[in-house]
Amino acid sequence: MSSLAPTLTVRPLAGRRIVVTRPAGQAQHLADLIAGAGGEAVLVPVLTISDVEDGAPLVAMAGRLEQYDLAVFVSPNAVERALPRLLAQRSWPAQTRVATVGKGSERALARFGLTRVIAPQQRFDSEALLELPELQDMAGRRVVIFRGDGGRELLGDTLIARGACVEYLSCYRRDKPHSGAATLAALWARGELDALTVTASEGLRNLCAMLDGAGRQALAQTPLFVPHARIAEAAASLGLARVIVTPAGDEGLLAGLIAHFAAARHGC
Repeated sequence: MSSLAPTLTVRPLAGRRIVVTRPAGQAQHLADLIAGAGGEAVLVPVLTISDVEDGAPLVAMAGRLEQYDLAVFVSPNAVERALPRLLAQRSWPAQTRVATVGKGSERALARFGLTRVIAPQQRFDSEALLELPELQDMAGRRVVIFRGDGGRELLGDTLIARGACVEYLSCYRRDKPHSGAATLAALWARGELDALTVTASEGLRNLCAMLDGAGRQALAQTPLFVPHARIAEAAASLGLARVIVTPAGDEGLLAGLIAHFAAARHGC
């Protein structure tokens, strides 16, 4: 008989209920990390993602992908809305390199067999991507950027300033959900909501718009975890003060949650 004692599993988020606001279909990785640390993830999307009404430009792009030196996918949504249509018509051209800005997008690209990806490894935003050596000398390069409708222009504008010819292709729409506020209100009413995670400034604005006055007051009193200073600035502009900026990515959010609740347990 073995004399080894069973190994105790550390569950630093045990008893904590944490809202994950990523769009449906993109929240599971963070939810699994929270569950692995003993917490309960409640999925309340604050962005809905849908296909653009006119898919013809995306279909046409499949026929001329090899004309581009670089294809940039700005998010997992861009990957998942564009690549199935593109790869249904052709294989990815070897001469067209692929770039993205986050670990979630890298995982999404890998599911479609695209693993040689230009991507930052520390900060996950357009600024970090633009710092990489592969994107410095862009004179004469042709770039297509797959993104949602609207969005920041920094990436494209900077590449144009560096000499690239840039084309945008919108492959999905972002909208405000019509549900979710009641779930949050019920959790707050029962005192069962310990924290929220928000990963996009647009989503944060949607969240505030979804709530009534009592909900916004409860939100202001709830720790809000965000993985980027830009989202924290948006939160401050909305009057939210209990904002914790974490390291980037889902793993960074998890680390921030664990550190915060560990400090709370020790009265720090």
